[in-house]
Amino acid sequence: MTSGLKSSTLELLKRFNRSFPQFYEQFVSSEIQLQNLRLAYRLYKLQQAVIEFKPEGNKSALHFAYRNQSFLLSDVFGVLAAYGLTIHSLSLYGQIRPPMLVFVKLVISRGGKALTEKTAENVCRAIREALGGSFEVEEMLAVEFNLDSGLEQIETEFYVDPVFHLPALVIEADNQPGLFYKVMYAVWQEDLLVVNANLLVWRGRTRLILYLLGPNESLIPEYLGHKIAEGVGQRLKS
Repeated sequence: MTSGLKSSTLELLKRFNRSFPQFYEQFVSSEIQLQNLRLAYRLYKLQQAVIEFKPEGNKSALHFAYRNQSFLLSDVFGVLAAYGLTIHSLSLYGQIRPPMLVFVKLVISRGGKALTEKTAENVCRAIREALGGSFEVEEMLAVEFNLDSGLEQIETEFYVDPVFHLPALVIEADNQPGLFYKVMYAVWQEDLLVVNANLLVWRGRTRLILYLLGPNESLIPEYLGHKIAEGVGQRLKS
């Protein structure tokens, strides 16, 4: 994929990739690396979040790029929950050095089908308004869900990944409405920054592995990580 690129583009890509965790160049395809570089350029030119939908088989793919902040995923997943959308897969790549951008791809559906053009437009607008503070995610969600109820059959675990060399938080729970929003809201409450994520949905259970940076974009020592896992678990159960 990269063999046909100009030398100047290759050099730019190499510099761009240095802002990501060590595993990024090794495990992320050159196609996605280039896609993220193009999204970063669009973000630079627009000076606002890049939010767009593309068809993905009989589903829809939401592509999103913005400066990473602890509240960001809470807002995005809150909007998706408010619109009653089902999340089938998640790809997330965040930089660990300035400018700290994050690139997200979510494959989603509504009622098992791709989103209509109108719904996609409304979702994009709502995400943009949520990031701007004019769309109250919690107020809209409160109409659909009881946000005071805890998640069922929740398990949390912390470890330092020996391959990615990043702190990781594992969250596993029964599939239930508002799950992703509640998880991301709890992560935000702990002031954590998600820089990579893996998602597995199997037999009625959702397993999320979130690779994290701590407050002020710092690494999380193991003793503190276990306390964070307990804290997130308690937030999700209560």
